[in-house]
Amino acid sequence: MQAAVEISLYPLNADYIDRIKAFINKLNSHEELKVQTNSMSTHVWGSLDQVMSILTQEMEIASKGSPRLIFVMKVIPGLAPP
Repeated sequence: MQAAVEISLYPLNADYIDRIKAFINKLNSHEELKVQTNSMSTHVWGSLDQVMSILTQEMEIASKGSPRLIFVMKVIPGLAPP
């Protein structure tokens, strides 16, 4: 099943912009995902299983470098990329 996820990252430290950019760059490195970023969030499309697996992996990696992070997500199953 295809899905869309809207995700926002809020690092609770001074270098938050670099951490957000690094997370988005990591998502963009996965060719099986369609990633689109705007000023408030990042939208990710793909297979629900793949999207959730990749997000879990990348959120864990991001958290190792900065344990004080907040991720806010909305998951929309069944929505294909535009």
